Amino acid sequence: MTRAAVLGAGSWGTAFAKVLADAGTKVTLLARRPELVEAICTGRENPDYLPGIRLPDAVLATGDAQEALDGADIVVLAVPSQSLRENLGRWAALVPPDASLLSLMKGIELGTTKRMSEVICEVTGAGAERVAALSGPNLAREIAEEQPAATVIACTDTDRAEALQAACHTSYFRPYTNPDLVGCELGGAVKNVIALAAGIAAGLGFGDNTRASLITRGLAETARLGLALGAELTTFAGLAGLGDLVATCSSPLSRNRTFGEKLGRGMSLDEIERSTRQTAEGVKSCRSVLDLARAHDVYVPITEAVVRVCHEGVPPAAMVKEIMTREAKPE
Repeated sequence: MTRAAVLGAGSWGTAFAKVLADAGTKVTLLARRPELVEAICTGRENPDYLPGIRLPDAVLATGDAQEALDGADIVVLAVPSQSLRENLGRWAALVPPDASLLSLMKGIELGTTKRMSEVICEVTGAGAERVAALSGPNLAREIAEEQPAATVIACTDTDRAEALQAACHTSYFRPYTNPDLVGCELGGAVKNVIALAAGIAAGLGFGDNTRASLITRGLAETARLGLALGAELTTFAGLAGLGDLVATCSSPLSRNRTFGEKLGRGMSLDEIERSTRQTAEGVKSCRSVLDLARAHDVYVPITEAVVRVCHEGVPPAAMVKEIMTREAKPE
């Protein structure tokens, strides 16, 4: 039986552990807090992140990284993107040498502008062919409730991608493979930033036309950056591009959209962060996405506007005006 270690017991890590177990994979879930380990092992539930969802008996939980990683064929990384380097530095020596490394994270590292797969390779010394990323319209709560969803597993090694696909394919979760790791990772990272903008617009009281415009122009922004980095244009029309972007910009289950909506309603960054235990990746990643775009001379006006609201004190209403009054140009 294939064995997986899921490192990170937040909502998506826990939901994906359930998917793996339902697909017939034996899973050990690494949780940081002893009380969460106890709740999962005895109550079959993660009450902090997925209350009311029963986890399969095949999902074990531990606070010991060595126990989680021992004999793992698949190592799933499900921690906040900006904490990956620190966490993985503690775990790297315990990772089995032939294990596939699967990233569930959607962000660009601050300071280095590296994608998560690049950080994984750098910290572990793993070859790029061992590293994959999973991305798509995958809201954790809906998947945990077994609502039908599809996703993309991106890896440069086709055989490894297909093995990962088999390890998480269930009646409600349908994974596709794609060799375009760069495009899939960028789609996942930039959509969080666009979702913040969509949430801000909703918080200001704007409706469907505004959201659709932001989704469409946000997709164009993402594709421009992706092409500059060598991604395939078709990736952005697929699940890891448009699919993920639509779900994240539209759903109240989206942490980034919800965070943006609170900004649009007048709450400060600090007030919102104090009111939630969930991580809105786009708040930090918007700066690294902008740095990456500037390094490749790519124009990303929505990302620039989100950075100005989140980190430069620009009022949300001024952000909308800034975007709408730019010089007119062909689509």
